[in-house]
Amino acid sequence: MSEKSNMSRRSFLKTTGGAATGVAMAGTAAGQDTTTQEGDDGGQQTTTQDSGGGEGGTLNLINSTMTTLDPIKATDTASGRVIQQVFDPLMNYPDGAIEVQTLLAQGYETSDDFTTYTFNIKQGAQFHDDYGEVTAQDFVYSWERLAASEESRRAYFILESIGIQHETETVTETTGEGDTQERETYVPGTLAVEAVDDYTLEVNLAEPFHATLPMLAYTAFAALPEGIVGDIEGYDGEMEYQQFATSNPIGAGPFQFETWQSNDEAEVSRFDDYHGQVASVDAVNWRIIEDDNARYTYAMNRNADYFPIPTPFYDPNLVNVEETDDLGRETGTYGPVRNGATVNYLAVATINAFYMGFNTAQVEKPARQAAAYAMNQQQVIEQIFKGRGQAAYHFTPPNIYPGGPDEYTTHAENNYPYGYNTTQLDQARQVMEDAGYGPNNQYQFTFTIYEGSDTWQQVGQLLRDQLASAHINMSIESAPFSTLLQRGREGNLQSYSLGWVMDWPAPDNFLQLLNPPQTDTSQPAPISYVNWSDTEAAQQAISAWEQIQNNPAPTDQAEQARNEGYVQIEEANWEDVAFLPVYHETDERFWYDNVDIQAFGGAGPSRQMYNATDLG
Repeated sequence: MSEKSNMSRRSFLKTTGGAATGVAMAGTAAGQDTTTQEGDDGGQQTTTQDSGGGEGGTLNLINSTMTTLDPIKATDTASGRVIQQVFDPLMNYPDGAIEVQTLLAQGYETSDDFTTYTFNIKQGAQFHDDYGEVTAQDFVYSWERLAASEESRRAYFILESIGIQHETETVTETTGEGDTQERETYVPGTLAVEAVDDYTLEVNLAEPFHATLPMLAYTAFAALPEGIVGDIEGYDGEMEYQQFATSNPIGAGPFQFETWQSNDEAEVSRFDDYHGQVASVDAVNWRIIEDDNARYTYAMNRNADYFPIPTPFYDPNLVNVEETDDLGRETGTYGPVRNGATVNYLAVATINAFYMGFNTAQVEKPARQAAAYAMNQQQVIEQIFKGRGQAAYHFTPPNIYPGGPDEYTTHAENNYPYGYNTTQLDQARQVMEDAGYGPNNQYQFTFTIYEGSDTWQQVGQLLRDQLASAHINMSIESAPFSTLLQRGREGNLQSYSLGWVMDWPAPDNFLQLLNPPQTDTSQPAPISYVNWSDTEAAQQAISAWEQIQNNPAPTDQAEQARNEGYVQIEEANWEDVAFLPVYHETDERFWYDNVDIQAFGGAGPSRQMYNATDLG
């Protein structure tokens, strides 16, 4: 068992942000005993039956290096796994399923035109550390932070994606080249979110948005005690920001924070006054380990109860699937593993996409196309990832692609221009020779992967060796994940490996990364780092994104228009290869018999809360 920290959650810890291993997290709850009734007004009423603690003990897990405990700043999965336990939003995805349910909302109503949402806040829900009851005013404050704080990396969620009504003003900025440009920015305090009374929150959208409720399950929308930090107008803050973000986060989730020691461990403990199902375990501890061998050894020494197995140590021949449920989740056993045990097994095709990104301003289009011709995604899945996923030809995952997985495959088989499940080195060589390159005039670019990823190292080596015959000298470098992200935001990557895990289960959550204006690294907080502009395909993507944005309503007609736009963006990306999709991961988890845990769904294990987990 790992060592449990004796430090109080009120203690000051020496912590720093570090690397990370993912891009997304959301609000969710696990195992609540709920009864749901649909109201005539289209709202939902949910009652939750509390239960006390169970056998106790510490649930021991493995995590990667975290960056922050602030829900509006975190963009990595590692931080999100811990944030998920500490903070509750209005809505959630129980056990990572993708059908949203209420959490801190007791119920809600929507207007006939889907632009006004009225939420009834659950009465009696408490914040940690005696910060009092959760009220509607806490949400007003928390969402204003999301929109206005300089710490927020998700302001576009509330201002653009959901599109809550607000005012903007035009500011003039000077670019790095000395030019000036105008930009519309949020006017603080103008967000159309009102606390009608202590338990009633009214939200007004500029226009209907089809994924409003799923988005509100993301922990960026979680409740914080009003005024806890003073990073927005009107608040001085009860504690310094760094203290809140690293050593004393206060939420209303099923666990309260205990400790985070950078590159060592993080721990949370059971919150006995939780408004939902009180946790059975006493605490959850994550040991922070990046190295694959060290991760596997930690699990094989039974220091982790519930864990992934790194691909270098995974043997698909040891999987015994006993049951596949109606959601496609496979359960069974795996083993025997190195320590002689046979462990429990779960595999879920979660909603994600992993890709090779190109800074189109630094890597010429022929080289990007040559990489696409050389890449055989099916070969990568079989030889490097040992079948733990599906070859990717779209950035939109199969389970949310317009028309579903079958249409995903049909469209790729019939239209992907670089060879479906094949390597086409002759075409790769030809496109480079047409661009003027040859044996004595090789093209060069650098592919940056994140440290500790043996699989992406192998992908890079395979692609490098293939491109050598196409007059391309591709070098491979690695960087800590946080460094990779920072360099990407600054436009200092030529090519890079990253993944995207759903914030909400719709294609626009993924394809916003291919909206060219949002890829401009000269702008604050670009969502991807490809600087895609000034081409016919980029203009096609812009027009398609506008069509998506102009049809946001939860209606069949609007959905059809969005679906057309989604496919147009995918095809525009095929033309210019800003992203080269590689694979969609199947999430697998393994656990010893002492653990009784719910199966997660398509939203993935990072959305799972552990208050319904038992230890024998």
